[in-house]
Amino acid sequence: AGFCSQPGWDGLAQRQLSGPGLRKEGSTGSSILSALQDIFSVTWLNRSKVEKQLQVISVLQWVLSFLVLGVACSAILMYTFCTDCWLIAVLYFTWLAFDWNTPKKGGRRSQWVRNWAVWRYFRDYFPIQLVKTHNLLTTRNYIFGYHPHGIMGLGAFCNFSTEATEVSKKFPGIRPYLATLAGNFRMPVLREYLMSGGICPVNRDTIDYLLSKNGSGNAIIIVVGGAAESLSSMPGKNAVTLRNRKGFVKLALRHGADLVPIYSFGENEVYKQVIFEEGSWGRWVQKKFQKYIGFAPCIFHGRGLFSSDTWGLVPYSKPITTVVGEPITIPKLEHPTQQDIDLYHSMYMEALVKLFDKHKTKFGLPETEVLEVN
Repeated sequence: AGFCSQPGWDGLAQRQLSGPGLRKEGSTGSSILSALQDIFSVTWLNRSKVEKQLQVISVLQWVLSFLVLGVACSAILMYTFCTDCWLIAVLYFTWLAFDWNTPKKGGRRSQWVRNWAVWRYFRDYFPIQLVKTHNLLTTRNYIFGYHPHGIMGLGAFCNFSTEATEVSKKFPGIRPYLATLAGNFRMPVLREYLMSGGICPVNRDTIDYLLSKNGSGNAIIIVVGGAAESLSSMPGKNAVTLRNRKGFVKLALRHGADLVPIYSFGENEVYKQVIFEEGSWGRWVQKKFQKYIGFAPCIFHGRGLFSSDTWGLVPYSKPITTVVGEPITIPKLEHPTQQDIDLYHSMYMEALVKLFDKHKTKFGLPETEVLEVN
């Protein structure tokens, strides 16, 4: 103890502890710590960018599937007939003939496909939200009227053809079937993809089957405005094509299926399109397509794949909030009169406007905003 307390050794110890070597080691340690912090910050930044790109890709794959998958697969299969792999095409078309009527009976939904992680990225890109306002009885069947159509009905797809917004948990015991153009189910491969999400043809045979021979707890989602409504879709506009659309009310009366109005705030905000005036050549072409083929071609654009400042097919990331309203109890009338149809149609229109007015200010619209019913 006495040896270590000598003044000479104390000074030497102090000089060693404060010498240039130790200062250099301390400086090195600080540099390493700083470098690690930089690495972690860059990793987090990259992770955020990667997640955003995954969201963009998940949305783009659905848009491309909707637009070109059916045509592309048809062309590939026809080409396959002319190659050594012709047997593959023969087997698929044989299966297609055997399976032709499956979509009319509700298809083949796959919970595995509906729960894919890609749909959660799809949901978070906008983001998309499903709002429940009332419980639905599992002992009843329903026809959901979805408004507005928008360009592609992206909110309808995400909310009712996937489990991204937990529709099955919010409405337990209810099986949603999103109805779309029957022509999509004539396209090879695309039809399988659509059916796996619980999508079915929007025709009388399918709806009659689901509401009369498939038990209870079925909810058929019909985008009532259809192609005509999509032609007027544009940001900042809240308008629905409904005043003369009464077929879905007649179906509800024939089967005693309750009507449920749905308004999707933000559906019209995700794409911009060229609106042709009535009487113009562009509108004439669109109406001819709508009359003879069932859909109206729109000239629209969103953002680019890598930048929101460029044009492309990726929709703009604007919030979509889908509000499911209160069910309207509908009696079962095998032969409803026009008076019956008009009565419940007017009740439905009133309920939709009331739903819009009640929730519009919650989702960014002014109190003075009015829903235009055409």
